[in-house]
Amino acid sequence: MTVAHDVAAVVVDFHAGAALARCVATLRADGLARIVVVENGAPGTARAALDEDPAEIVEPGVNLGYGRAVNRGAARVGDYAFLLVSNPDIEVHPGAVATLVNFLDDHPEIAVAGPTIERPDGTVYPSHRIFPNVALAALHALLAPLWPDNPATRRYRSPRPGGAVDWVSGAFFLVRRDVFERVGGFDERYFMFAEDMALCWAVREAGFSVAAVPDARVTHQEGLSRARAPRAMVVAHHVSALRFEWQTARGVRRLFAPVASLVLGVRLALILAREGRPGPRSA
Repeated sequence: MTVAHDVAAVVVDFHAGAALARCVATLRADGLARIVVVENGAPGTARAALDEDPAEIVEPGVNLGYGRAVNRGAARVGDYAFLLVSNPDIEVHPGAVATLVNFLDDHPEIAVAGPTIERPDGTVYPSHRIFPNVALAALHALLAPLWPDNPATRRYRSPRPGGAVDWVSGAFFLVRRDVFERVGGFDERYFMFAEDMALCWAVREAGFSVAAVPDARVTHQEGLSRARAPRAMVVAHHVSALRFEWQTARGVRRLFAPVASLVLGVRLALILAREGRPGPRSA
């Protein structure tokens, strides 16, 4: 399989600088010919970082947010079977893209595949998660800021028995282009955070599955762009989590949505009060 003929990448940049250049270079080394970079930061910053690389740069002139920027980039990539979505501070390990493509080729019922995402120190970022029930969601929300390794958070960040996952991190994943378009791409009501959950939810509602592919590996610097506005990103994270709960809660769970609002409000207050100026952290 020739990855260059099947996969186009969209990278959303926000002042990532040298990290963006490394991201694009590792995508090129892994066989991608078509790369679109959407510049959510100041116009010209992505081009300056990429120097002579032929990536197409889309400069909307405003910060569109992550999902909306991906949608703009996806509209420009042309006719490819697969769309690769990436943060700008990702470094792709050799063979990762081909491994994801081969996996989706072998599993037509699966539309989204996420790799193992490693931190620079080699530890694994919890990028493969489940949609939690009400109790698990509440326990994770309240305990994680004070006790990061609590049992509820570990369960939320672990695959289901048999290795199935409900959603994968939007930091880096491969999606079938036709399914991405069928569900309308990313829900643009999400500015930052939870847009990956919402996309995977829509994909599953459309009758497809989501999977983790452990043999595909990337390294994520994690939070490079978010560090420029940490307090705003913490607030955006909680707003998006609340939107997802109200959007997807059904049946009896819908009755608990106001409780979810209260829990997320308490969680946000705990984080802001404890850290004052919180840095980037995992959801």
